[in-house]
Amino acid sequence: MSLEETFTSVAEDKNESWDRRNAPDAREASLWHAGVAIAAAYALIIVAGLVGNVTLIRTFCAVKSMRNVPNLFLCSLALGDVLLLVTCAPVDATRYLAEEWLFGRTGCKLIPFIQLTSVGVSVFTLTALAADRYKAIVKPMDIPTSHATAKVCLKASAIWLLSMVLAIPEAVFSDLHSFHITQTNETFQTCAPYPNTGHLHPKIHSMASFLIFYVIPLLIISGYYFFIARSLIRSTINLPVEGKIPIRRQMESRKRLAKMVLVFVGLFAVCWLPSHVVYLYRSYHYTEVDTSVLHFVTSVAARILAFTNSCVNPFALYLLSKSFQKQFNKHICCCCCPPLPLHAHSTMRGNTGMSSLKSTQNHTVASFSLINGNQGCHEG
Repeated sequence: MSLEETFTSVAEDKNESWDRRNAPDAREASLWHAGVAIAAAYALIIVAGLVGNVTLIRTFCAVKSMRNVPNLFLCSLALGDVLLLVTCAPVDATRYLAEEWLFGRTGCKLIPFIQLTSVGVSVFTLTALAADRYKAIVKPMDIPTSHATAKVCLKASAIWLLSMVLAIPEAVFSDLHSFHITQTNETFQTCAPYPNTGHLHPKIHSMASFLIFYVIPLLIISGYYFFIARSLIRSTINLPVEGKIPIRRQMESRKRLAKMVLVFVGLFAVCWLPSHVVYLYRSYHYTEVDTSVLHFVTSVAARILAFTNSCVNPFALYLLSKSFQKQFNKHICCCCCPPLPLHAHSTMRGNTGMSSLKSTQNHTVASFSLINGNQGCHEG
């Protein structure tokens, strides 16, 4: 995962730092330019993600008609993404601009905890969304009609609590550990989720993260969508002739919502799979440091792709939902367009009043002329 990649590829990053100090000036300059380019990519992700997610949260909070069950879950998902983009993405970007860990022992425990909490909120919220679509399509009679908002908020709070509990071991075991590079005979200290002793710790850590935060939730979501697809196929076959249009519209609405959740799940699966694969590879080859250019490029791409998942959901929702698109544009315009000055409002009201008065006068004169049949009065 991106979390462990950030803090466990210490030997590789230290080797690159050693090469940077001892390489010619041209290579040092090229490495610095590459680091600046990578940091700029992180900055673009952070800005786009904050704009999209903050606008999404503001839209759902301000527009009462959009406070339904899926949107409340998406609001919780956006909040987790904002937390990740504000705290963990900048820290990950500094690795390419600085050679040492800059955030002390407290940051070494807090940053991994926040990042794993955000990942848990994302994947568990997507699982809850799939379960909600399953109930809406397969078992619509089981959906509670009263206190739905309170129940969704309670479920979202439970997801946050579960994610924080699962992230506690990350905060407990992450620390500033000493590592030794045999190629350069150099010892350094950096933040990592476990010490550089033994081969069992990294394997257990990587496999547990892969199963809990990726494989098991996606298997559960796949099961839900299997039953959703089967139910929709049966409903299409058994659709009655009478009252066909209302029922078909209801089915189309349910399909759209299910499709939206499926797109979010697909984005999560695609964005996080390379990060999990890279971390598993490193964990099972922990003593063999891969300093090749291919491995470095793959690792950077996997990290950036994982953080990209925290900014794509609002834009995917913008393309899938016309109602959200309308509200999103409205809130963006409110934020970007400056309010009119007070004298402009006064002038506008004055012009509006004069136009209204002129219109009323013309309408009165025209009516009088038509009633009396006097063209001269109309001209006057």
